[in-house]
Amino acid sequence: MGVPAALRVDRLARPRRRARGGGGLIGILDPPRDASRATLATCREAGIAPLLITGDHPLTATAIARRLGIMDGTDQVTTGERLRTESGTTLTGSRVYARTSPEQKLDIIRAWHAAGHVVAMTGDGVNDGPALRQADIGVAMGRRGTEVARQAADLVLADDNLATVVSAVEEGRRIYANVRRYLLYALAGGTAEILVMLIGPFAGLALPLLPAQILWINLLTHGLPGVALGAEPVEPGVMRRPARPPEESIVGAGLWSRILAMGIVVTAGTLAVGVWAQQTGRPWQTLVFLVLGATQLGVALGSRSRPRSLANPGLLAAVALALALQLGGVLLPALRSLLGTEALAPSDLALGWWAVCWGWAAMRFQNRLFRAAPEGRRAGPRPR
Repeated sequence: MGVPAALRVDRLARPRRRARGGGGLIGILDPPRDASRATLATCREAGIAPLLITGDHPLTATAIARRLGIMDGTDQVTTGERLRTESGTTLTGSRVYARTSPEQKLDIIRAWHAAGHVVAMTGDGVNDGPALRQADIGVAMGRRGTEVARQAADLVLADDNLATVVSAVEEGRRIYANVRRYLLYALAGGTAEILVMLIGPFAGLALPLLPAQILWINLLTHGLPGVALGAEPVEPGVMRRPARPPEESIVGAGLWSRILAMGIVVTAGTLAVGVWAQQTGRPWQTLVFLVLGATQLGVALGSRSRPRSLANPGLLAAVALALALQLGGVLLPALRSLLGTEALAPSDLALGWWAVCWGWAAMRFQNRLFRAAPEGRRAGPRPR
C-alpha cells in the first residue's frame, strides 16, 4: 500500500559566506498518525497484510515501518534496484518496498495478484495512478490527493484516514454475513416446506398443506422478517476472523450443509406435531400450518447476530407481526375461510409458541456449533 514520505533528514545548504559556529543539521519529522499502528494491527488480525511501498530512502521506509509494526528486526527492505533483478514470484517476500518507480509498483501488485491475493492500493500522487488502476481496489486520498489519483481510484477517502478503510472492510463483512444469514433462513424454510409436502403423505398426512397456506407462510416468513435480517449489526469479533478466499462461493464454507440440517430440523418438528394431531383426532392440517410457519419465525430470531441485546429492533417487530398474522390465520374467521384452516383449542394454540422456541433453540445450537468448528480457511498465507 502506498505511503507518502514520512521522515526526512536534510542537510542545510552551505551559504556563500561562512556563518559563525559552522554548519548545522536539522531533522524534520513527519510522524504517522497516532491511530495508525492500532489500525494496522486490526488489519493483521483480520487477515489483511499491510505493505509499505514508497519512493523514499530505505532508511526512511524502515523507520516508519518499524514504528507502525509493519516489519520487525528480521525483515528486510526491498529497494527498487533489487526489484529490477528479482522475478515476479519473489516480490511477495517483503513487506516494505523503498525507492520504487511507478512501473515497479505495478510489478509488485501483479506479483501479489499472481500469489492469489486481493490487493487494495492507497495513494495520493500522480505516480500512484497506474497502481491505483491496477489494484483490485484503488483507494485515493480526497484531501491531499491529486486529481489523477482520485480519477484512477475506485474509492476516495474524504478524511484521508486509513481507519476508514478498516471500517469499510468491517461493513463489507457485515453485509456479506447478512446475505448468508438470509440465505440460510430462507432456503432452510423452503427446504422444510418441500420436505413436508414430500414426506407427509408417507407419514399418513395425505395433503399436509393447501396451496393458499403455503403462499401465506412464504409471505409472512420471507417478507418483513427476511428484510429485517439484512439490517443485523456486525457480529462481535468479526475483524478477528481470517479473510474469505476470493474463489469461495457465497453458499460455501458449509452453508449448504447448514441449510439442509436446519430444513430437516424444521421438517421433523412439523411432521411430528402433524402425526400426533392426526392420531389424537385434532385438526392436524391446521396444526401443520401453524407449526411450520411459527418454527421458521423462531429460526429468524435465532439467526440474530447479537441475541442477548435489543440490537435491530426491526427484526423483533417483524417477527412479532408475522407471528400475530400466523395466529390470525387460525383465529380470525375471515382468514380461516381464505386459508382453509380450522379453529384450534387454546392448548393447541400453545404449540405455536413451542414451535417458535424449537426453531430458536435449533438455530442457536447450530450457530454455536458452527462457531466452535475450527477455522481452516484463509485467503493466502497468514500475514506476519
